[in-house]
Amino acid sequence: MGYAQLVIGPAGSGKSTYCTNLYQHCETVGRTVHIVNLDPAAENFDYPVAMDIRELISLDDVMEELGLGPNGGLLYCMEHLEDNLDDWLTEELDNYLDDDYLVFDCPGQIELFSHVPVLRNFVEHLKRKNFNVCAVYLLDSQFITDVTKFISGCMASLSAMVQLELPHVNILSKMDLVTNKRDLEDYLNPEPRVLLSELNKRMAPQFAKLNKTLIELVDGYSMVSFIPLDLRKENSIQYVLAQIDNCIQYGEDADVKVKDFDPEDDD
Repeated sequence: MGYAQLVIGPAGSGKSTYCTNLYQHCETVGRTVHIVNLDPAAENFDYPVAMDIRELISLDDVMEELGLGPNGGLLYCMEHLEDNLDDWLTEELDNYLDDDYLVFDCPGQIELFSHVPVLRNFVEHLKRKNFNVCAVYLLDSQFITDVTKFISGCMASLSAMVQLELPHVNILSKMDLVTNKRDLEDYLNPEPRVLLSELNKRMAPQFAKLNKTLIELVDGYSMVSFIPLDLRKENSIQYVLAQIDNCIQYGEDADVKVKDFDPEDDD
C-alpha cells in the first residue's frame, strides 16, 4: 500500500513552500518522500521533482497553441491529465514501490478542488492503485484577519472536502510571518456562539438567518479547527506530519521505512 498527500489551497497559500520544508524535514530525520509537481505552470522548484506534469503537458504550450488564457489553459492541462490517468500517470506510478510516500503539489485554481471533477477522478485513480490519500488544505494565516474571512476560508475548505471525499487536514500556513499571533487565537479553536456573535456584528440584520446557518454548517462538519504551521520550528512540521500520517494510517511498518536516528530534544 502506498501513501499520498494531496496538497491543495488557494494560490499563494504556501503549497510549494510547504512541500519544500516537508521534504527537508523528512530528509533530516531519515525518511523518504517523493514530491510530485501537478502544476503545469510551475517553473522553479526548491525540492527534487520525482514526477512532473510538464513532461505530459505545459501551460505555455497550451496557451500558445490554443490561444487560451492562464485559467482556461490550466483547466485544459488538468483535463488532459485526467484523460491520461491510465497511461502517463499509471506508467509513472509503476516506478514506485507499494510503501512509497508521495506528496502532490497541486495548482492553486480553487475550482479544481471545489467544482470540476478533475482532482476527484485523480484521487480515485490513486485509490485504485492502492494508495491511502489525505487532502492537505493550506490557508494563508495572514488572510484570517476577521470572522468573515475565516468563515470564507472554512467554506472553501469544506467545499474541497465534500468534492474530494478524503480525510482532510486544514493548515494555517505562514505562521512565521504573523506579527501578532493573538489576533489568530480566537480562530484556532473558536466557539460557534462567539463566531455567530462576531458575524452578526459585521453583517446587516437581514443576513442573521444565513449567518446562523453558516456557523451551524461549519460547526457540524468540525471545520473550525485549523493546525497552525510555523516553518521555523521543526516540532511544528513534525506535528502536522503526524496528523497527516494518522489520517492515512502511515507508520505501522515504520521500523522498515524510517531509518534509525536520535531525535533532537525540544528546546
